[in-house]
Amino acid sequence: MSITTGIVTFIIVWWTSLFLVLPFGVKGQWEEGEVKDGSEPGAPVKPYILRKFAITTGIAMVLWVIVYIIIVTNAVGVISFDWLFGAPETP
Repeated sequence: MSITTGIVTFIIVWWTSLFLVLPFGVKGQWEEGEVKDGSEPGAPVKPYILRKFAITTGIAMVLWVIVYIIIVTNAVGVISFDWLFGAPETP
């Protein structure tokens, strides 16, 4: 895996992990009873965004290492999907 492929893979895994982590622990203003004038009642009271970025980075690192090992060891390759399209016939 080249450096560029590794970086791009990490970014994709990080963003996917972020969308997984963002909704955890969110309480809207209407749930807390503190709706500020001119704001959306569903807006979070305390989003804890830096904590979520840290959790996302940790999850992304673990997942990236797993993806890296799969790619480097060639555990899943094109040949793994021969059952799907039928193996090519040998002459």
